[in-house]
Amino acid sequence: MVAETELLDAQERIGDTYESASKENISDRANNDFSVQHRNRKIAKVGDIVARKAHDAGHNGEIKSNVLHRKCQEHDAAAVKKAIITDYDNEVERKPLTPGLKEKFFSWWHAPEYVMEQGVKRKDVIHHHTDSLFSTSSGFANFRGLLNLCIVLLVLSNARVALENIIKYGILVDPLQVIALFLREPYSWPCVLLVLLVNVFIQVAFALEVALSKGIISERLGAIVHGINLFICLTFPAAVIIYLHPVPFFSANTLAAYTLVFLKLISYCLTNKWCRKDREVRAQSRYRLQRGRSVSYHAAEQVANGKPETTFVVYPNNLNQADIYYFMFAPTLCYELNFPRSARIRKRFLLKRGLEMLFLVQIMGGLVQQWMIPTVRNSMQPFHHSKWSRILERLLKLAIPNHLIWLMFFYWFFHSCLNVVAELLRFGDREFYRDWWNSESVNEFWKNWNVPVHRWATRHLYKPMVSRGFNKLYASIVVFLVSAFFHEYLVSVPLKMFRVWAFMAMAGQIPFALFVSKFLHGQYGNMAVWVSLIIGQPLAILMYFHDYFVMRNTDIPGVTNPITQ
Repeated sequence: MVAETELLDAQERIGDTYESASKENISDRANNDFSVQHRNRKIAKVGDIVARKAHDAGHNGEIKSNVLHRKCQEHDAAAVKKAIITDYDNEVERKPLTPGLKEKFFSWWHAPEYVMEQGVKRKDVIHHHTDSLFSTSSGFANFRGLLNLCIVLLVLSNARVALENIIKYGILVDPLQVIALFLREPYSWPCVLLVLLVNVFIQVAFALEVALSKGIISERLGAIVHGINLFICLTFPAAVIIYLHPVPFFSANTLAAYTLVFLKLISYCLTNKWCRKDREVRAQSRYRLQRGRSVSYHAAEQVANGKPETTFVVYPNNLNQADIYYFMFAPTLCYELNFPRSARIRKRFLLKRGLEMLFLVQIMGGLVQQWMIPTVRNSMQPFHHSKWSRILERLLKLAIPNHLIWLMFFYWFFHSCLNVVAELLRFGDREFYRDWWNSESVNEFWKNWNVPVHRWATRHLYKPMVSRGFNKLYASIVVFLVSAFFHEYLVSVPLKMFRVWAFMAMAGQIPFALFVSKFLHGQYGNMAVWVSLIIGQPLAILMYFHDYFVMRNTDIPGVTNPITQ
């Protein structure tokens, strides 16, 4: 009776397997095709072994009774396995499970979709086991034609709007308008002088680092002077622009240049400080220098006289004018002693990116003149009288050109411009952006949208705060608030008004990010990110433009300015 004992043990193992499957939200076994397939796969291996043993036992006459005896006598191993399954199913029906409320009503939602068995298709047979293409179980994923349809519809709808705009306003595009505006306005020239004066702050930081490397001044005094230099670097151009009030477009670009230098100088000072600490540790305990070699160094090779040579800079040999100005022009905000360098300048690549820059900047300027400005001007009257239905209509109308220009700006700046600069400087790290368009959360978008800024914030804000014991959420909030400050700085100062709309928009990303990460996932989170981008920017534009009209005592079309009364 050894084989019969093994049969009983195998049946118990099959029962344990089936009950474990039943606990995984598979309660309705009679009507759930997937549960049957799942059970059969689980018992297949055990059933084959049992069937072989039962066959041998029946052949030797060791099994005298039960339902298996008859099948074993017929040498039918498949029938033996089927008898075991039937016997166990009858036992399960006598002991039904008591599912909970969730398993009873929602198990069908979480259960995997039934996959139809695909047979071999024959030409002489018309019907086969086949899923519809839109079913996820079909495995079909080529929807290129539908994507082309969406592109065609997008082009046609925007072409209609463009034709309507030209019929209504005529041709408003003037490529030389920006140059004429710069030459005509007397207070545009201080912006050029301010950009040249940024070298003063760079030289002060460089002189301080040389003095600190030679031990002429103490670390404490150097930190104080660095702080004063950086504070003036932000406040001085803002004070000049507020006092003289140049054209906002040129003022914003000037402040952007000072902001970049401010962030770069912070990274430059901190990295050299880390190198000095590593040098002190190495001098005391023969510790191998790490920061002096730079964390981003990858044995960059340069070709000289046909032979590869490896260049390597160690602190304090990096403290020279060529090094600091290379960093100031390099498309990165994080300083390192040894940047990855490309072997040569690719002339064809450089020419392509240069032509993209010239072409896209003309397209963006034309869209702003022809589409954006008339739409914004026509939005002022309903915005001033708080006609919410009209405001919503104008907001959605403005969202299309604004988002189109924003996408063009992204490609123009992050791909064309930064690649041109990187190619001229032979800067090897070209990861200026990642696939932010696939972001399923707000945090993921801000990590992938602007990689240089994200790396700077992570390296010099987030990680230092976490290493000092601050909560990760608190550190993330600080990063968002610092970003909000610079957004407001670049908008309010050129417009010479302080409405904190940009600051509130960036600060509002914090609760919005928490909401999306908790309640929206996958494609729904991606859609939420896109909606915030499409709606949020034109709303901020309308609010700033309306307030700018009022502050400048300019009459809103169809509205009497209360300030001039």
